[in-house]
Amino acid sequence: MTIDLSTERMLAEIDDHGVGRLVFNNPAKHNALSLDMWQGVADALACFEANDEVRVVVMSGAGGKSFVSGADISEFDSKRSNAEQRREYGRVSARGGRALATFSKPLIAEITGYCIGGGLATALNADIRFATPDSTFGIPAAKLGLGYGYDGLAKLTRTVGPARARDIMFSARFLDADEALRIGLLNFVEPRETISSAVSEYAHRVAANAPLTVRAAKAAVEAWEAGERADDLAKVRQLVDACFNSEDYREGRRAFAEKRKPAFRGG
Repeated sequence: MTIDLSTERMLAEIDDHGVGRLVFNNPAKHNALSLDMWQGVADALACFEANDEVRVVVMSGAGGKSFVSGADISEFDSKRSNAEQRREYGRVSARGGRALATFSKPLIAEITGYCIGGGLATALNADIRFATPDSTFGIPAAKLGLGYGYDGLAKLTRTVGPARARDIMFSARFLDADEALRIGLLNFVEPRETISSAVSEYAHRVAANAPLTVRAAKAAVEAWEAGERADDLAKVRQLVDACFNSEDYREGRRAFAEKRKPAFRGG
């Protein structure tokens, strides 16, 4: 099923296995994020969030040369040239950023080629990251003289640790896929010829599992990352209780006893 969005530079669809697909479709500009793309991200993720049939979402970049290359600077003169435009630009892009950061279902990034600056920040919102061996990672902010916001650096630091986050930011160097895998920036490296099938197989595996269990697990990890705040821990307890009270838990026990694959419904 295809989801209609307000821009052709974002594509979204849902397959028959409960997997949502989100494609950054601006290959002529290495998938640089324009304002309409941020709007498309927010709208698509809202649809995926509201659809109980969607169990997991895969995001990727069109063209094969880049995942996302950051903001589309070419539109700044027309859409970010004064204070009023800057506020509107910030409002729309922040909505897209929040949608990525707060998405409650598993989010997988399929990375081919460059994943630099804002592209890496986007990929860091994913729970699981696949990449091809020729992919490249980095944040060149120190070569541009710009300041990098706390949220992005906090996520980077939680992913690779403070020592490696300092190296990435201070040196502004680029990392190859092998190093990114070694330091925990990636989960898997797959050849270009097989990455799409590997990601699909993994996504379908996740989609076949109990959605309430997966959601509770994601919330628990995020609660730990956020510093174990009381309201986050209370939410995790509620989600765990919902698992034990669910029909899926009963189905899981029955399937185990009957030595068959469970059919989870998400309730």
